[in-house]
Amino acid sequence: MLFDDIVGLPHLKNHLTTTADRGRVPHAQLFTGSAGSGALPMAIAYAQYLLCRNKNGENSGGAEACNLKFRNFSHPDLHFAFPVAANNKIKKNPVSSHFLEEWRENLMMNPYFNLFEWYQKLGVENKQGQISVHEAQEIVKSLSLKAYEGGFKVMIIWMADKMNTQAANKLLKLIEEPPNKTVFILITEDEEQIIQTIRSRCQRLYFPPISEADISTALQKKYQVNISEAKKIAHLSTGNFIKALHLLRQDSGDNQFESWFISWVRTAFKAKGNKATVLELTAWSEEIAALGRETQKSFLLYCLDFFRQAMLINYKAENLVYLQPGNKNFKLENFAPFVHGRNIMEISEALETAIYHIERNGNAKIILTDLSMKLTRFLHNKAA
Repeated sequence: MLFDDIVGLPHLKNHLTTTADRGRVPHAQLFTGSAGSGALPMAIAYAQYLLCRNKNGENSGGAEACNLKFRNFSHPDLHFAFPVAANNKIKKNPVSSHFLEEWRENLMMNPYFNLFEWYQKLGVENKQGQISVHEAQEIVKSLSLKAYEGGFKVMIIWMADKMNTQAANKLLKLIEEPPNKTVFILITEDEEQIIQTIRSRCQRLYFPPISEADISTALQKKYQVNISEAKKIAHLSTGNFIKALHLLRQDSGDNQFESWFISWVRTAFKAKGNKATVLELTAWSEEIAALGRETQKSFLLYCLDFFRQAMLINYKAENLVYLQPGNKNFKLENFAPFVHGRNIMEISEALETAIYHIERNGNAKIILTDLSMKLTRFLHNKAA
C-alpha cells in the first residue's frame, strides 16, 4: 500500500513517516475517523513503512522482498483483527484468522470499505459482528511469536470499538506493555465506545473528512472522471471517499432509502386523525424490520441526515445542503418547513435511540413501529 494511493491527508502521512524516520514510534496508536476518511489504508501504508524499513516518506527504498509481500497483504509480521460473526463457513467461535482470505480480497479490490460492506462480504448483515475474547486470545498468541524478519510486528485492529468487554480486558496488559518492537494500531469511528483504560494507553491520531478538492482529484486521476462530474460527486460525498465511490458506481442504495423515507414521512404526516394510516405505518415497519440489521442502521442514519438537510434549507443555509432527492414529486424545499427548531431534537433523539436498540438486537418491528408513531406527532409540532 503506497502512501500515494491514499486520498488526501498529507499532514498525517508526513507525521507518520517523520516519526518513523526519527525512530519515535509509539507502541499503541488509536486512529479515529469517520467511514471513508482513510484510516485503514493509512494504517496499512504506515505498517509497510515500518516493516520494510522504507524511507523518504514513501513505501519504497527499503527491502524490496518485504514491499512485494504487501501487494497481497500477506507479510508474516503484519497481523489483522476485525469484527466477525458466525456464518455458513464458520459456525462457532469465529475469529479473524478464519476470514483472512475474504479480508485480503476486500483490501486488494479496494481498501476503502465500511463495516456494512464487510458484513455483506461475510454474509452476516443480520448479525452484530464483534471482536471477542477468542480473538483476543489469538492476538496474544500471534504476538508472542518472534518477528519473522527480525524487525517490527504490527497488529492492526480495525473497528476496535467492536471489542467486547472481555476482549478489551484481556488485551489491556498487552497493549500497555507489548513485546519489544510490537506496534498496535487501533482503528475506530467512535473512540468513546473503547474502554477508557485502553484509550489512555494509546497515542491518538484524528482523521478529518477528506477535502472536496482531494476527492475530486482522486476521482479524476484514478477513475478518469471528468472535472465537472468529479466536483459534483466530491461535494455530495461530504468528505467520505467510500460514499464518493458509491456515487460514482451509482450503487449506494440511497435511491431505495429515499423511496422508503418518502413513503414513511408522507404516511406519518397524514396519520393524524386518520386511523387507517396506522396500518400503513405498521406495514412499513414490518417491511424495514425484515431487512438485515446493518441495512436498518444505515437507513436510519440516512433518515437522520435527510431531516438535518431539510432543517438547513428551512433556516436558509442552502450553501451547506448537498442532498438532492431523485424523486421529482418530492421537493426538499417543500418538506423543509416541517423540520425546525421545535422538533429536530426530538426527531434526532428518536432516530438515535432506535439505532441504539437495533444495535443491541432489539425487536426491530417494535422499535420501528414506535419510531413511526412518534414521527406522526413530531411532524405536526408547529414552529415557534
